[in-house]
Amino acid sequence: MISSLSPVLPFLMGGLLLPLLPAKHRTKVLLAIAALGLLVVHGLEPGSSGSATFMGLELAPLRVDGLSRVFGYIFTINAFAAFLFAYRLDDLRQHLAALFYIGASLGAVFAGDLITLYVYWEIMAVASTMLILARDTKASYNAGMRYILVHLFGGLLLLLGILLHIQNTGSATFGPFTEQSLAAWFVLGGILVNASAVPFSSWLSDAYPESTVTGGVILSAYTTKTAVYTLLRGFPGWDILIFIGCVMVIYGIIYALLENDMRRILAYSITNQVGFMVTAAGIGTAMAINGAAAHAFCHIIYKALLWMSAGAVLAQTGRSKCTELGGLWKSMPWTMVLGTIGALAISSLPLTSGFTSKSLILQAAGDEGWVWAWTALEIASAGVFLHAGIKFPYFVFFNKDRGLRPKEAPPHMLAAMGILAFLCIFLGVYPDPLYAVLPFAMDPAFTVYKASKVVGQMQLLMFSGLVFFLFLKQLKRTDTIALELDWLYRKGGNLLYRGADSFFNRLNAATAHFVGGIVTRLDNQSRDLPERLAVWFAGPLLAWGDESREEGKKQLRSAVATGTVAVGATLVAIILVLALVVSFAL
Repeated sequence: MISSLSPVLPFLMGGLLLPLLPAKHRTKVLLAIAALGLLVVHGLEPGSSGSATFMGLELAPLRVDGLSRVFGYIFTINAFAAFLFAYRLDDLRQHLAALFYIGASLGAVFAGDLITLYVYWEIMAVASTMLILARDTKASYNAGMRYILVHLFGGLLLLLGILLHIQNTGSATFGPFTEQSLAAWFVLGGILVNASAVPFSSWLSDAYPESTVTGGVILSAYTTKTAVYTLLRGFPGWDILIFIGCVMVIYGIIYALLENDMRRILAYSITNQVGFMVTAAGIGTAMAINGAAAHAFCHIIYKALLWMSAGAVLAQTGRSKCTELGGLWKSMPWTMVLGTIGALAISSLPLTSGFTSKSLILQAAGDEGWVWAWTALEIASAGVFLHAGIKFPYFVFFNKDRGLRPKEAPPHMLAAMGILAFLCIFLGVYPDPLYAVLPFAMDPAFTVYKASKVVGQMQLLMFSGLVFFLFLKQLKRTDTIALELDWLYRKGGNLLYRGADSFFNRLNAATAHFVGGIVTRLDNQSRDLPERLAVWFAGPLLAWGDESREEGKKQLRSAVATGTVAVGATLVAIILVLALVVSFAL
């Protein structure tokens, strides 16, 4: 029975039933749902089931193979750890948003057709927005509004591509796009928005740090990795992804080094790490796809661990900026130790999970002769150690003692971090269980623990550490924010506001002048019934023309204040996507 049960069902049914349960039992039920989801994924048998027909199209809501299963495993494992981390959380909004978000992510990776994929894609967008808005601050509200607008734009690109693909092929089956058609480019554009690909990456660093403590842990795992899955499924071997991925890995490092807020550092780091996976999807070989899947698996573990340690610090101190933190190792030693394990894993230290997964991607790049891409990834590996391996734990737990003496994180938070820290080390020392569930069979003789590779990686990390401490004064942050590509969105939004303000107010003034002239003429003529009716209708228009100008300005500014950045982002994104499509169509 379990072999044909969709792993989506426990989460979606749990979301419907959870409000009916007593508050004191909800977190226990959440843990049970995550455990059941993992059990269901493990019991799935390869193949498709649950076939249906929609408008003459064959749908496959549940497709099970090696690629979907490895993502199903890590999605449910992370769900269990995240719910354990939030064990004392009493917020039904966040619980429901998390259940629907995780369930929709599972639905997307097990979807065998594009229609099902799109439905879950949009559920993900709405549910994840709730985890941002649930923090109930002005910053989280603004970030959440921009977030949903950007993702709805990406969803529209995806939908347009799907409709064009169905029109061209007559099929909704989700498989590799072998032709670089206009439909494929629109689908790719929609996916790259969710992947946080440059120049569509600002939404991540803008929104994730404004989410709740638990929301940040959950958000770090699903949206971008679902996008990675769809790239591996639909676009393996597309060379353009190699270039995009390499830009992402460098871009994420630069802004993580410039950032002052610890959770924004981790947000930029997501863009950096997803860049490795996007590059692997572009390479497209069996080794590259295995490497991307393995790295997504390990990334979710150590990134969730890092977000948990940052979340524990935020929950205990109420502070998130590096300039306000330091010396916490004295009062939060376990959080420091566990967070440091995550920092070492993301840095690919030998004997940690990051080393055993990232090495597969580098191996694939070398095997296929992508020398420049391999070089970019190696440089990025050094940069990861700078911003996540050293900078994050140093400025949060060490550096200048600010006199903060918060209590250690609660036991349930430490237990969740402990599970993930154990997996970081276990999969680094013994990666065979992970390799066994990858989409393609690994050569039994393959090992990443070659003397040359280990020595080379240690040299790279030691060099990065030396650079960090030599330039420590330059790397110390001030209480500022880093303005990145969203500068274009903000400027674009400002120009949009000025243009709209000028155009509509000029139109308003012209209308008032025209209507005023009509009223004056009618007033000077006879007062028969038709003319009186005309005045009766025109009078309010004149009053509106005089009085609404200032009110219109106020309303326009209010609307622009909440939507300027997102609207500007949409316009810039449309221009970039159309330019990309046209350049490749020609």
